[in-house]
Amino acid sequence: MIVHWLLERDVFGEGAPPLLEAARRAGHGVTIWRDEWWASGRFPEIDDEQVVFHGSLGNAARIAALGRWTPGAYCDVERLRCSAWYPAAARWRLNDRHVWTSVRELCERSFAIVQSLGGDLREVFVRPDSPLKPFSGRVVALEGLTPERLDHGFYYEDLDLPIVVAPVTIVHEEWRFVVVRGKVVAKSGYQAMGRRSMSGPVPTEVTVLAETIARELPAPEPAYVLDLGRTDVGLRLVELNPFSGSDLHGCARDTIVEAVELS
Repeated sequence: MIVHWLLERDVFGEGAPPLLEAARRAGHGVTIWRDEWWASGRFPEIDDEQVVFHGSLGNAARIAALGRWTPGAYCDVERLRCSAWYPAAARWRLNDRHVWTSVRELCERSFAIVQSLGGDLREVFVRPDSPLKPFSGRVVALEGLTPERLDHGFYYEDLDLPIVVAPVTIVHEEWRFVVVRGKVVAKSGYQAMGRRSMSGPVPTEVTVLAETIARELPAPEPAYVLDLGRTDVGLRLVELNPFSGSDLHGCARDTIVEAVELS
């Protein structure tokens, strides 16, 4: 099945989209995305059977919801919420102990909210439930916590934004895996701070765990990204992300394009 790619520039670094050359080498169609189409409604007429977007998270979600193309984008927001996949991933997930709350509740009742996590916690890890990440996950001090320290008023306005709160766990190394139809098709080490790809092979035991999760965890959609991290207690599943809005780091582009075409 020939794929037509909608690719957005300047999202994962300045210049050409990361899948551009691989898509062309595979003989696929390519259209460079233009945000002005949202205002004009003059979207490109693409007749190919499968159209896949890769670029910013916001556009990925809007294109998936638009329903103009199939699939349009692999960005199923509801199925990629932490609250959707955490239960099935209990044996692997990083945040073994956690509590669901909102920005408002955490800031108004910080110590009471985290009491169920055990211990005399003064700092916690906080991230949005949504895969669209209206703010980046971070460690925050509970004393004097304000919504502004969780980027309220910058990327979002809703104080009732759902979040997950967990004890702080140090992640020493991280790896990204692209999963298509239940199989790991590409992988890369990366450094979350600065979004830097890490060179060198992915350790065998890390790949084995990724393949196990890809096979056994109910897939949120046909193509997605999973991240693993090495902690003091071993390898853990850090998160799942939408394929269409994820940085591919050092993952093999040609392999990804081929896998999506065959999916």
